[in-house]
Amino acid sequence: MIPHSDAAGVIDAVGEGVDPQQVGQRVWVHGAQSYRPFGTAAQFTTVPAQQAVPLPEHLGDELGASFGIPGITAHRTVFADGPVDGKVVLVHGVLGAVGAVAAQLARWAGAIVLATVRRSEDLDQVDSWLRSRTVALDRDDATATIRTHAPDGVDRIIEVALSDNADLDNAVVANGAVIAAYATNAERPEIPFWPLLFNNVTLRMLGSDDFPAGIKSQAARDVTDAAAVGALTVDVAACYPLAEIAQAHDHVDAGSRGRVLLAIPD
Repeated sequence: MIPHSDAAGVIDAVGEGVDPQQVGQRVWVHGAQSYRPFGTAAQFTTVPAQQAVPLPEHLGDELGASFGIPGITAHRTVFADGPVDGKVVLVHGVLGAVGAVAAQLARWAGAIVLATVRRSEDLDQVDSWLRSRTVALDRDDATATIRTHAPDGVDRIIEVALSDNADLDNAVVANGAVIAAYATNAERPEIPFWPLLFNNVTLRMLGSDDFPAGIKSQAARDVTDAAAVGALTVDVAACYPLAEIAQAHDHVDAGSRGRVLLAIPD
């Protein structure tokens, strides 16, 4: 199996039914190794046409290669339950790959964005536009601080650690809120069922590999549009040559705020 699902590059050839004029077009790719053995850690890969998304000329390959699964997932967490213009959106784990994109997409769409980080020492890593509305979860007053920013409650919560944050989430939600969870630390998380019920909270589970094709295509278009106008950026921590893929994986395992990429030779 060739690993990795996301990439940016140039279309080398097209199959039957695909416009041949697309050959030579710059694209970013998502889901190459989703239920398939042929990922993007190689000079060539083949994907369904809708998974090769045109990359505007003024956007770099490193940015395009960083969209992929995090971008598709982040888009769904923000928009699965309708527009967020004027709504209060809380993004947990805003320094993570999905959280960082979700916060920017929510801002692009007109939301009031709040965020969390795990530790107080992480606050200075948060982008300046969001830092004053980011709360460290290791503080005793985290819930109260979020409520200070959102006295009427939070309308949407982007959740990376449902098992850890369920009680806090319930304490800050508005009635009728949505918790969009794409990860958890405990396989069988406990939740405050009755309090969430009386808050009329919707708990949405999100697994990006199995999003409907139309949902992925819309997400890809929106992610590209946001990036094209400068509303979406990605921090790249390192770029390794393909021959050092093992070291790149070690870098990820050791923890990295920015994306770790591979540079594939032509």
